[in-house]
Amino acid sequence: MKIAYWSDFNCPNSDIGLNRVKQAAEELNLDFEWEMKAFELEPMLENTPTIPTVTKHAIKYGLTPEDAEAEISEIEEIACEEGLNINYKDAKVSNSRSAHRLVKFAQKKNPEVTQDLVFKIYEANFTNNRIIADIDVLSEIACEVGFSEDEVKTMLLNNSYDVEVNIDEEDARFNGLYSIPFYLIMINEEQLSIPGAFGKEDFKIAMEDLLNGEIRYKSFI
Repeated sequence: MKIAYWSDFNCPNSDIGLNRVKQAAEELNLDFEWEMKAFELEPMLENTPTIPTVTKHAIKYGLTPEDAEAEISEIEEIACEEGLNINYKDAKVSNSRSAHRLVKFAQKKNPEVTQDLVFKIYEANFTNNRIIADIDVLSEIACEVGFSEDEVKTMLLNNSYDVEVNIDEEDARFNGLYSIPFYLIMINEEQLSIPGAFGKEDFKIAMEDLLNGEIRYKSFI
């Protein structure tokens, strides 16, 4: 059983959606192989943030600062209901490419700890408001799941796994995927594509129907 998903560390809905998928799998006692696929929402972001998140959100979506702050507060409230402590308003949104490269490195070297690494990067960005473009920050997170600081820093400084990130993003474009989060759940010979951060119960229903063969009679999109 496998769950492949396209997301970005600068997307709070990706964090919320992944948490829901994880909870659904755990409540059903399902053991999945996880694969994160890179999808940079804003690849031109600088490594050192200079614009407050509220301002960036307002510019990106054509909102007033007041409306942007209201939308951000709504996202934070939804996350809180899911048990996530997200402080999106104060997040220092930075370039996420190195974080994606680190995940590719982890998937290659020790796939068993990759999901833990993914959640820790989300936490660093949205809860602790650290700069995830910072190699020192990423190295520290990688050490928490068992990697060597020297090995990780060498990899990041050499731009290793850049090609793998490009392949994920090209694959997304080839398949007409232009928004995230996006989940591909595969059980036995059946698979289901789910765009967006559906509710936990919806994910559970999808997984159950994949298991019992009922998925062909239903649509979750």
